[in-house]
Amino acid sequence: MGEFDLIRRYFQRPVQRAALGVGDDCALLAPAPGMQLAISSDMLVEGRHFFPDVNPRLLGHKALAVNLSDLAACGAKPLAFTLALSLPRADEAWISEFAQGMFALADAHGCELIGGDTTGGPLNICITVFGEVPAGQALLRSGARAGDELWVSGQLGDARLALEALLGHVQPPADLLQQARQRLEAPTPRVALGLALRGIASSALDVSDGLLGDLGHILDLSKVGATVDSRLTTPLIAANAYPSSAAWQFDSKLQQLCTLAGGDDYELCFTAPATRHADVLAAGVVSSTPVHHIGHIDAQPGLRVLGADGRPMPNDWKSFDHFGS
Repeated sequence: MGEFDLIRRYFQRPVQRAALGVGDDCALLAPAPGMQLAISSDMLVEGRHFFPDVNPRLLGHKALAVNLSDLAACGAKPLAFTLALSLPRADEAWISEFAQGMFALADAHGCELIGGDTTGGPLNICITVFGEVPAGQALLRSGARAGDELWVSGQLGDARLALEALLGHVQPPADLLQQARQRLEAPTPRVALGLALRGIASSALDVSDGLLGDLGHILDLSKVGATVDSRLTTPLIAANAYPSSAAWQFDSKLQQLCTLAGGDDYELCFTAPATRHADVLAAGVVSSTPVHHIGHIDAQPGLRVLGADGRPMPNDWKSFDHFGS
């Protein structure tokens, strides 16, 4: 099967909203009046971002999900995406499963494939996603202010727990590992919550490389500090609520690693004025997304983490860095 046969068979679909999709040198998008385009790219590389034996349907889902998560953090509605795909070989069974996983998520969010590229080489997936947001209403990392409350969505740390287990560092119960691995391999982009937080949240980002490290980006751009209460983040990992984990030794150091520094959560971390507390809870209800208050923004620079005794504890966790030592 040649390159263009592969594209036509598995990736070419009629466009619904784009002016022009797959088949020409460029796709054409026409944003609605008064809207701005939100654009983000993410790359997934075999051996770096996923294991070689990952289910291709789940990989198709995740490849798009991590990009939709960026749109969610911006409060943008998904429109379209492009796919650049490097494949070691044209394995039709694998490609079919990958495409089905990707398009199932795309259809759920009304986001259509409008172009891209395919080539032979090591397995590498790069997606660029396009969304729209009313001019001036995008959620940014630079809007946090002293006195704001600090929030996260969903659960934290499950993906990191799965990674630790798959690397052989821990052995959680099988049913807990299954749930945690689902969170690692098929994250849920919080698009509905991002849309509901427009006009409420003062800043936002998605947690892809670890809560504390990613939060640091908000603090740097907003020129503020923060206090995170680890007692409020600890219950957010499934290992503390899953029935079979009761007899499993889940030590405090591993809990802190997973919830405070674990990557691949793809939850939203955001701030909002304390006066909007009820509005944040309502946004969670409207979007069917759990939201949790975990701290506050300070005028004093720096990031402080409160331990089990309510006192500041050492904070030496680092966000994941592809080129870090």
